[in-house]
Amino acid sequence: MILPLTYYGNPVLRKKGALVESVTPELEEFIENMFETMEEYRGIGLAAQQVGRAIQLTVIDVRTAENRPSTLEIDGEEADPNSLMPLVLINPEVTPLNDPVIGPEGCLSFPEIYGDVTRPEQVRVKAMGGCGKPIEFVCGGLLARCVQHETDHLHGILFIDRMDRTSKTDELREDLELLQKETKAALE
Repeated sequence: MILPLTYYGNPVLRKKGALVESVTPELEEFIENMFETMEEYRGIGLAAQQVGRAIQLTVIDVRTAENRPSTLEIDGEEADPNSLMPLVLINPEVTPLNDPVIGPEGCLSFPEIYGDVTRPEQVRVKAMGGCGKPIEFVCGGLLARCVQHETDHLHGILFIDRMDRTSKTDELREDLELLQKETKAALE
């Protein structure tokens, strides 16, 4: 089932998600719906807040982004990033492993709004997977950027919060204000 997206201006996007205690049949169905929603809107990541629930859950699938490579290491061995896809992260913990780099980002909660965001190129990820078992890996490139972007959502942090304030957000201010106004009007 395709879930309605939440857009900038909806207070749920600023809520820190509650920890998920276990994977229940209801949560499995919600995860499936999140993947369907992400695919419908042609995204590569979707956090629970983006579909109206403030919990520590995100889904990711970077396979369609062929022009932006990803790297993956599992147990210290190089692996194919596609082998993890589609990926479910529950209660993720992300640790930066190197210096930040600038890269372009967009967000399903900000249609047609893009900007450059500085994030570490490589991160270590510990989480519970979709079947409730622990997973741990190191990733780089687009997958690392996506994991960080989605994990930020789980803490109420938006990609516009990470942009250089003096450059991009000034250029986007009108678009952001309009989107926020439209979202708040739709919520009333």
